Amino acid sequence: MVRFQVRVQPRASRDGFAGVQEGVLRVRLTAPPVDNAANEALIEFLADQLGVPTRMVRIVSGFGSRNKSIEVDAQALPALDRILSRT
Repeated sequence: MVRFQVRVQPRASRDGFAGVQEGVLRVRLTAPPVDNAANEALIEFLADQLGVPTRMVRIVSGFGSRNKSIEVDAQALPALDRILSRT
């Protein structure tokens, strides 16, 4: 398993990566931070970008916060490296 930190910006104009700041991957999501919608959207977005099923992406901490700790299956590491290198 691989763990990394993300900072979520909910209610953005579009989904996407917003770079890395202080070692934290910034993610923009169109979903609002209501009724777990942003958390679910984050899992779906990351799974899609990493090329893994959603069951392999989970939020470890920060459910009610913009700052979250994410855990993904190790097979997603090459895709995560590509994402971090281009942001």
